[in-house]
Amino acid sequence: MVADRFSHVRGWVFDLDNTLYPPSARLFDQIERRMTDWVMTELRVVRDEADRLRRHYWQRYGTTLAGLMAEHGVDPGPYLSHVHDISLDHLERDMILAARIRALPGRKIVYTNGCAPYAERVLEARGLGGLFDAVYGVEHAGFRPKPERAAFETVFAADRLSPATAAMFEDDSRNLVEPHAMGMRTVHVAPEAAPAPHIHHHTLDLSEFLSRLQP
Repeated sequence: MVADRFSHVRGWVFDLDNTLYPPSARLFDQIERRMTDWVMTELRVVRDEADRLRRHYWQRYGTTLAGLMAEHGVDPGPYLSHVHDISLDHLERDMILAARIRALPGRKIVYTNGCAPYAERVLEARGLGGLFDAVYGVEHAGFRPKPERAAFETVFAADRLSPATAAMFEDDSRNLVEPHAMGMRTVHVAPEAAPAPHIHHHTLDLSEFLSRLQP
């Protein structure tokens, strides 16, 4: 029954963090610490205030970077290099997930609010390198973040992806609002469901869900 709802899909869009690897890997813990350190240094605030600003900008603007750019004119390049300079040593390769992604019909892309070089590193560490037709980071959306409609439109136009025949896999439910409005099939990949009209499917396990789409 699930497979029937994806029979029209020929474009597969995957978020990266906590989607193509499990939240238990806790990579974002490292990234958040480096974000806070960067805000402390650049804005000359104490750690508690830096942490508050990091969360506030994420909630208001979609990413901490977007808030820093909007309110402080931050250069995104050095920031992205700093916050994504993390260890991937504990990531495990997942050959079963790789095979299930490879089997999907049509074009497969990664689209993350992180930067593309970081995404490529993560994909290699997970054994998913070379599987995707393209990898897009926030830089490809003019540094506009998901969940902004303009960010999706910029990336999808560059990829020539048709939302009407595409599906989006995301761990952050708010990042599925615009894909749903654009006509995409939406899948929330997260430990807990967040029922909402813009979410078609929820799964705890991306690999298991993809197995249900295979003939």
